[in-house]
Amino acid sequence: MYRFFKRFFDVLVSGVAVVILTPLLLPVVVALRLTGEGEVFYKQNRIGYKNTTFGIWKFATMLKDSPNLGTGSLTVRGDPRVTPVGRGLRATKINELPQLLNVLSGDMSFVGPRPQVQGDFDGYPPHVREHIYDVRPGVTGIGSIVFRDEERLLSRPGIDPRAFYRDEIAPYKGELEMWYLRRKSLLLDARLMLLTVWVVLRSESDLVYRTFPDLPARPSWFLD
Repeated sequence: MYRFFKRFFDVLVSGVAVVILTPLLLPVVVALRLTGEGEVFYKQNRIGYKNTTFGIWKFATMLKDSPNLGTGSLTVRGDPRVTPVGRGLRATKINELPQLLNVLSGDMSFVGPRPQVQGDFDGYPPHVREHIYDVRPGVTGIGSIVFRDEERLLSRPGIDPRAFYRDEIAPYKGELEMWYLRRKSLLLDARLMLLTVWVVLRSESDLVYRTFPDLPARPSWFLD
């Protein structure tokens, strides 16, 4: 029953959102076409439901060859690969809106574990890799909310972003996603969607930890 109503909600809301938002996003399309490298959309392979691969859609916010430059799939604060228009789209999460098409097609849900590229997926502990995508990956979710400012964490002085992600961020993010899997419900999805809006508006808020006091404890580096 949970899966039926979750999918029904995804199809209904994403279909309505695509119809309503398409005309409103035309200025974004024009701005991207006229700036940077002229690319409007970016499609990237991610790991999704039952560990199968799918193509995730986003508005293009980085240089075309970004995966082969700098920190690869990871983005740090002030990353020179991000275009000027892209910075604004990423800050407001507008760059994620094309994923409505992924939700409509069934590759994603509105709420679920964030889909990862293969290299980042491999950084999860084995028990997480085995079960994290027993549900469809989400546009948002507990991992996305907690790590909404991941770029700041990866920009800390004196760290190797790739090693820090692999050794510190990925294990904790995996435990957060497993927390979601153990508690998944329509009510939890609704609360996470509301929290997503909140943290976009109030990025420094720790409301998520006050709302869910049983979340895995934050590592010491998270609080620095």
